[in-house]
Amino acid sequence: MKIAILGAGAWGTALALAFAPRHALALWTFEAEHAAALRKDGENVRFLPGYALPAGLAIGSDIAVALKGADLAVIATPVAGLRATLGACIGLPVLWVCKGLEAGTGLLPHQVAADVVPAVRCGALTGPSFAEEVAKGLPTAITLASRDAAFARDMAQQLHGPRLRLYANDDIVGAEVGGAVKNVLAIATGICDGLGLGLNARAALMTRGLAEITRFGVALGAKQETFMGLAGMGDLILTCTGDLSRNRRVGLSLAAGRPLEAITRELGHVAEGVMTAREVALRAGKLGIDMPITQAVCAVLDGRLNAREAVDALMNRDPKAE
Repeated sequence: MKIAILGAGAWGTALALAFAPRHALALWTFEAEHAAALRKDGENVRFLPGYALPAGLAIGSDIAVALKGADLAVIATPVAGLRATLGACIGLPVLWVCKGLEAGTGLLPHQVAADVVPAVRCGALTGPSFAEEVAKGLPTAITLASRDAAFARDMAQQLHGPRLRLYANDDIVGAEVGGAVKNVLAIATGICDGLGLGLNARAALMTRGLAEITRFGVALGAKQETFMGLAGMGDLILTCTGDLSRNRRVGLSLAAGRPLEAITRELGHVAEGVMTAREVALRAGKLGIDMPITQAVCAVLDGRLNAREAVDALMNRDPKAE
């Protein structure tokens, strides 16, 4: 199978390394200078240094060239780039790895796809996975979710590898909600750990956070059991505790009192939880879903509360039954 990987950040590069043994690949970046650097250096110095790019990988900045003759497009841009990139993939099966809600619309990625390419077979790759560990070839298990169950099974079979195990799932709403909202919870747990509040507090925050994710997802039509799997609890555990998590690092820096603008600038990568928190809070409000942790994260991101004040507000809520 020929796969066009659209987006040459850390994830696009890691997927190229994972898929190279079994598939022909093209890697696209929207920056001609970046494409030239990738070809010259033989690695992605900017986003995933230290990993040699696969031999035979076609690298370029012309999306039409990358897509020519492709059997599948895998979009590895942030959510902000999904809509425009989908527009180039009309008529081609497509998967995406971004996690979040679209700014301004509050749409999940599959809803954006329904707007742009409504008749295309498509789905999401999501679950507990850091790009660097996939690039290293460390064992990883993720979910491939699509409303088209046959497409999910077929793609999972074709993309499955000895170090990257894929599980097909037809609950794309649940898979995407889990992937999106866990980034918000990772900011919260980063704040918790940055303030030195202890392991008890972290466990409570993650557990109550999973309850928030589940309430939100079920209200949108997800299956409750999805949140007990890789795309729910699995991704939440990894992102809230793993030091490679960008969103967790945002929380740690917020706890130290650093301004959000400086934090995001110095990351050098997109931390999807920053934009997603606000969109989740807005959409949950319209649905009447109680999401106090998400609201507390928004208050810190917006500068209405500092990190410690947000924790105090959560802890001083009225007692309630679990």
